[in-house]
Amino acid sequence: MPSTTDILIGLTSIANEWRSVAMLWHVALAGSLAALLAGWRPSIRVVGYLLASPFVSVMAAAIATGNAFNGAVFAALALVLVFVASRLSRAPVRVGSPQVVIAGAVLVAFGSGYPHFVETEGWTPYLYAAPLGILPCPTLSAVIGMTLVFDHLGSRAWAFALATAGLVYGAIGAFVLGVTLDHVLLVGALVMAVAGMRSSMSPSIAHVTPPHTA
Repeated sequence: MPSTTDILIGLTSIANEWRSVAMLWHVALAGSLAALLAGWRPSIRVVGYLLASPFVSVMAAAIATGNAFNGAVFAALALVLVFVASRLSRAPVRVGSPQVVIAGAVLVAFGSGYPHFVETEGWTPYLYAAPLGILPCPTLSAVIGMTLVFDHLGSRAWAFALATAGLVYGAIGAFVLGVTLDHVLLVGALVMAVAGMRSSMSPSIAHVTPPHTA
C-alpha cells in the first residue's frame, strides 16, 4: 500500500495536472445552477445520472495516475449510483426543506472551492480550478450537497451510498492524510445519512411509475 506521503503527492499531481478537467466541471456546475434558477426542472432520474457522472472522471484520474484503489472504489460507486438512478422517478425534481437546502449549498460551495492540493499564488484559481470532479473529497462534498438540495432524490439507497462513501473518504482525509478540511465532508456525510433515514420514500418520487394496463 502506498505511504501517506505518496498518496498526498499523487493527489497533488492530479489536482494540478488535471486542472483543465476540473475547470470543465466548474463550468458544468455553474451552467446547471443557472439553468435551475431559470426554471429548468429535469426529472429525478436525469438528476441522478448527472450527479453520478463526476465520479467517472474521479475514477479516470485515479487510474491514470496509478491509484488503483481509488479507481476501483469510484468505478463501483458510479455503477451503484447509475443503477439506483435507473430506478428513480421520471417526475420533476423537487427542492428540499430550507434547512437542508442551506446545508447542501454550503457543501456544494465547499466542494467547488476546495482549496487543498491546488498549487497557486492567489485565491482566485480556487473559484474555477479547485479539484472538483477529479479528487474524491471535493467531488463527494459537492454531490452530497446537490443531493441534499434536491431532497435526497427520494431514495434511501442513493442517500446511504453517498453517505457511506463520504464517511469513509472524509475519515481517511481527516485522520489518515491529515487534511483538516475533510472534517467538512464528514459532517456533510452524517447529514446525508440522517436525511436518508428520515426520507419518506414517497412512491411518487422514489419509484418508477408502473406501465399502464389495458
